[in-house]
Amino acid sequence: MAQEVEQTTTKKPNRVMPIILGLLLIAGIVFGVKEYIYFSKHEDTDDAQIDGDISPVVARVGGYVDSILFEENEHVKQGQLLVKIDPRDYQVKLEQAMAAQKGASATIGVSQSQIYTTAANSSSAKANVETAKVKLLQSKRDYDRYANLVKDGSITQQQFEQAQVTRDAAQAAYQAAQDQYKAALEQVKGTRNQLNVTNTGVTAKQADVDFAKLQLSYTDITSPASGIVSKKNVQKGQLVQAGQTLFSVVNDNSLYITANFKETQLAHLRSGEKVEVEVDGLPGEKIEGEVYNFSPATGAKFSLLPPDNATGNYVKVVQRIPVKIKIKTTPEIMARLRPGMSVTASVIYKN
Repeated sequence: MAQEVEQTTTKKPNRVMPIILGLLLIAGIVFGVKEYIYFSKHEDTDDAQIDGDISPVVARVGGYVDSILFEENEHVKQGQLLVKIDPRDYQVKLEQAMAAQKGASATIGVSQSQIYTTAANSSSAKANVETAKVKLLQSKRDYDRYANLVKDGSITQQQFEQAQVTRDAAQAAYQAAQDQYKAALEQVKGTRNQLNVTNTGVTAKQADVDFAKLQLSYTDITSPASGIVSKKNVQKGQLVQAGQTLFSVVNDNSLYITANFKETQLAHLRSGEKVEVEVDGLPGEKIEGEVYNFSPATGAKFSLLPPDNATGNYVKVVQRIPVKIKIKTTPEIMARLRPGMSVTASVIYKN
């Protein structure tokens, strides 16, 4: 009897395995269909990161650092004073330039006075010319009249010779007056040219003053943009040189995503397409984006040592094209994002 029961038990069909296999098959089909539908409208890449505009702040003049008015990783506003260089050397240079400009300006008054004096002299010389001309005309009339009178003996030869001498003297006086007038005009011209030179010198001195003011203004180092200060590389009392990088500012509202898509994925990507973004450092946060533009070359072409396929050691490698993606999210989430954070970007494209 026990043997019959045992035979009956072993003959029962095992229905668990077919059910499990069926469920697995259905799950696989559902998963496959779901993935097919998803990838028929999406292009994904995890080779992406957040980028942003990072402004290095460089000293434009050299000097000793007088004070530092910020802390590392502090948020600052555009135009905020962050570092002050000892301005005394540049203040002295400004005072010297202003003194030189003042002295040059004073010479303008002297040159103008000389112009007035020489102009008065030229007017007087011109009047002398007119007077000499009148005397010359009168002496010529007297000479012509005496020449007629001496012929008929109405006057003596001595009187005629005296009229001739008077005429010659008037001619010489008239020529001398003309020469003096020309010299006076040349003197006025020279004085005016000197005034122009003086004005040019004053302009040059004013340029020196403006340059000294500009150099003095550079001793106050301000933030070029609103953002977070980082990479502080300056200490109080340190001697900095012109062109030395002191710190950097990560600009607010300049964050974007650089996603490196394979060249085989670019067929469906277009500017303006919606992007779903997942930030590794912010799990669960829904962030949207938008395809903005595409790099003009692959990342390999912009590398320090781009590969040269003409060497003969050619192996075909799928290249990647950097794609810039705008971030569209709340200010609270945007404030938590940092350049360099890894993300996964999924572009929703239209067939």
